[in-house]
Amino acid sequence: MEKFKRKLFYLGGFDPRGVRFYHQMYREQAETYTRLSGERVEVSARRSGPASSARWTVTNHSAGVETDYEFLRWEDLVGKVWIRNPLLLAWRSIATYSAHARHMQFLRMRKLRPGPVVTILYPPLLAVLVPLALALVPALLLTLLLPFWAAALIGIGISAALSGRLLNKLIVPWLLRFMYYNHSVAAEGPGAEMEARLDQFAARIVEEMDGPYDEVVFASHSNGTIYAMSVLRRILELRGDRPLPDNFTVLTLGQVVPVIALRKDARWYHADLKALDDKHFRLVDFSAPPDGAAYYDVHPIRLVSDRCAARVDLLSPRFHLFYDPENYHSGWSNKYEAHFDYLRVGDRLSPVDYVSLTAGRRTIDEAIAQFRTLQ
Repeated sequence: MEKFKRKLFYLGGFDPRGVRFYHQMYREQAETYTRLSGERVEVSARRSGPASSARWTVTNHSAGVETDYEFLRWEDLVGKVWIRNPLLLAWRSIATYSAHARHMQFLRMRKLRPGPVVTILYPPLLAVLVPLALALVPALLLTLLLPFWAAALIGIGISAALSGRLLNKLIVPWLLRFMYYNHSVAAEGPGAEMEARLDQFAARIVEEMDGPYDEVVFASHSNGTIYAMSVLRRILELRGDRPLPDNFTVLTLGQVVPVIALRKDARWYHADLKALDDKHFRLVDFSAPPDGAAYYDVHPIRLVSDRCAARVDLLSPRFHLFYDPENYHSGWSNKYEAHFDYLRVGDRLSPVDYVSLTAGRRTIDEAIAQFRTLQ
């Protein structure tokens, strides 16, 4: 069997955990894929790569596939802006939501998808209401037995002990950090360090895209989908008059482009998207309607332009078809896990789950064709 060779670039989201976490996660999902498919998939140890990247090799011995996986790193930059002090996070959140109130096109966002609007707005409400309720309810009950000052102190203590745990379960701190970061990026741009990193990523992809591969994929997830559009603009500028290879695909997973694109003050990002409207490229987006942190069926280029020369597919991964009910992530407390299902294998294989797309023998277009037969 002639070997099928794939080059994959992966740009992750706003997450300080970085390459070690994602490499281990991929290994675990590859083991699940092996168990379900009967194909023997081996994931190598990770090693340093060029231009702020890490690399590992995914070998599907049964299907004759070798994927050179390159993880584009920016977790060090995330770590620099990751707010750990809850009081500082609360203070920064006030500035964030004040700016959103002035600049975010909430009505337009709601017309695109109402779910993400709720996801954006509920963290500050819960950050206030949960500690208040956990303090007030016990205090009021205890006033029947204790002096008011004693009941109030006990209520405050209960709130301090429990509210952080409950807010973390509802992923409130993570969403507040996400919103503060993207507010800063919308208003001020990515900053010099991130701009340089995006330049590196684009140059690295251009360096490899004409290599001896059957398929070249630039995949991104969550916050990485925002920056993927900026990287793509850079790729096209570096290519100049040379068209992109036919085997090159931009793959976005759990897309959140409107978080920046619908900020009226994010003019730098509007320019990035507008620069893509007459360019020819292949874009595939998988975003799930139940995922309140992603935008299903939202065309990123058409957020700023009435035209688009690219070939674009906007698809739902239909996770409910591939997970048993007890393992299907739904509801408020599972928002975080649901947002990472794009990188997982379910209880049954999907032609378009992440390992199938990155370790299987089908190209993305072939996988989509197979996926459409299941709907």
